[in-house]
Amino acid sequence: MAPAAEPLPAGRTARIRVPANSANLGPGFDSLGMAFDWYDECELEVLAEGVEVRVTGEGAETVPSDRTHLVIACLDRGLASLGAYAPGVRLVAHNTIPHTRGLGSSAAAAVAGLRAAWTLARPEAPVDESWLLEQAYAVEGHADNVAAAILGGFVLTWVDDETGAGVHAVPAPVHPDVRILAYVHAEPVATRTARGVLPESVPHAEAAANAARAALLTHALGRAPELLLPATREWLHQDQRTELMPESLDLLKSLRAKGFGAVISGAGPTVLVLTDADRAAQLDGSEAPGFALRRLGLGRGATSES
Repeated sequence: MAPAAEPLPAGRTARIRVPANSANLGPGFDSLGMAFDWYDECELEVLAEGVEVRVTGEGAETVPSDRTHLVIACLDRGLASLGAYAPGVRLVAHNTIPHTRGLGSSAAAAVAGLRAAWTLARPEAPVDESWLLEQAYAVEGHADNVAAAILGGFVLTWVDDETGAGVHAVPAPVHPDVRILAYVHAEPVATRTARGVLPESVPHAEAAANAARAALLTHALGRAPELLLPATREWLHQDQRTELMPESLDLLKSLRAKGFGAVISGAGPTVLVLTDADRAAQLDGSEAPGFALRRLGLGRGATSES
């Protein structure tokens, strides 16, 4: 611990709420993200010493119960950046976001810990979302999920250069007729595994085609939901992961053949559908045995209370 760091007083608390989120949305690989009205909640309290972790819901039996828990690790990281530390900490968390399903559970945990750090270290100051994004990007390695968790809604992200220096995000509008459905598979796929099967390079023509559809997707989501099928076509990451999630790719292709803008959510295996209200009403889950259908709305960004 750096000598200049100041210990936080025991008893100080932060209550955090963070949304589930999806990255990529088809062609927007590592750049487009969306938050949903589906939340994890936690409370962190500074203790004089020791670590206590109480988790209910998703991951209750599997997540670490010490300082390596992602929320606490990110709390420590954020506090160090702000010149503070917690001698001890109690985490009480209720998780509803499925783990390793492509719905941003790790991004939500990282943002929760970092937002808690700001709230505990600077309880009177509004959260600096640029600081929060920079810190969360450093943890996750890509900005789309964490930006959605921070800002809520639909977001566009970019970095200033290939080193990742200077990460940015802006919100973008979503047309009121857009409907969002998630088909959540029962089996997990680790993000590290899913990213590991991607090629290091792609043909120039495919990159150009993908860029065109990513641009179209921002227009379709904001102004023209009738274009969501062509706007969600992509070339960079979905077919490449077929062996890891064959049932998800089969469902995706079946839905697209029927005119639905289906994509793999994040690193999968959840299948996300972006469509209009009339088409959404045609789906009831029977078309996807082995998946749990959940209808979603846009979510608010992370919130905190001290």
